[in-house]
Amino acid sequence: MKQNKDLYNDLAELFKVMSDPTRIKILFCLSKKEMCVLDIAELIGMTHSAVSHQLANLKLARMVKSVKKGKEVYYSLDDDHIEKLFDLAIEHVKEAR
Repeated sequence: MKQNKDLYNDLAELFKVMSDPTRIKILFCLSKKEMCVLDIAELIGMTHSAVSHQLANLKLARMVKSVKKGKEVYYSLDDDHIEKLFDLAIEHVKEAR
């Protein structure tokens, strides 16, 4: 039962991270293409520092990854599981409307 409890806690944490509208906007941007902080901030109308803070949360949750290219850091979804989870959630919400 302990293993299930850990699994449930980890799953709850994943959904907790996804429960913030700003993080959802960032995930949506990154579901389209790899982007730097400045581009994300411009698209969602937030400050560079606010986006950086949210990206740090998403990175800790292993939902996004980063790669440095020159002076810029580019972010993308961590793996295809995140994209599938995000796509399924969007599909579910659209059907419920």
